[in-house]
Amino acid sequence: MSRAVLSLGSNLGDRLGYLRSAVDAVRPALVAVSGVYETKAWGVEDQPDFLNALCIVDDPARDHWAWLRAGQAAEQAAGRVRELRWGPRTLDVDIVTVQGVTSDDPELLLPHPGTPDRASVLIPWLEIDPDAEVPGHGRAADLLARLPEADRSGVVLRPDLTLA
Repeated sequence: MSRAVLSLGSNLGDRLGYLRSAVDAVRPALVAVSGVYETKAWGVEDQPDFLNALCIVDDPARDHWAWLRAGQAAEQAAGRVRELRWGPRTLDVDIVTVQGVTSDDPELLLPHPGTPDRASVLIPWLEIDPDAEVPGHGRAADLLARLPEADRSGVVLRPDLTLA
């Protein structure tokens, strides 16, 4: 253990700065980081657009719980307040997958249950891992191809913004 895929999102304040802070929090274990994408809000749509990215991390000393705690610590450092499900946030760090782990614990569902339906996760993931697979669901490329064109076209690469 333990290679993990982390999805990052921000739609409040210094969006790019918050994404950078999340990458910096895992930098010693960073394997790859995607470009930055701008997307419309999902769930609660009456809120600012998101910046999203995805990173792959690897640290043999961390299990899936340690990755969850690292993500939560990054969110807390960014001043995240949980008021409304799918509401606006300074930083959201989702644990998408952790190598070889599935979990139905309500605190950490693995793979992340929204992954097969979210172009904002699949597109950045495929950018850095074209062979990505969502455990129990199949190839990320096949999942993305099944999504409506409006979902796919709503994830816009921002080449002027970088995290690396």
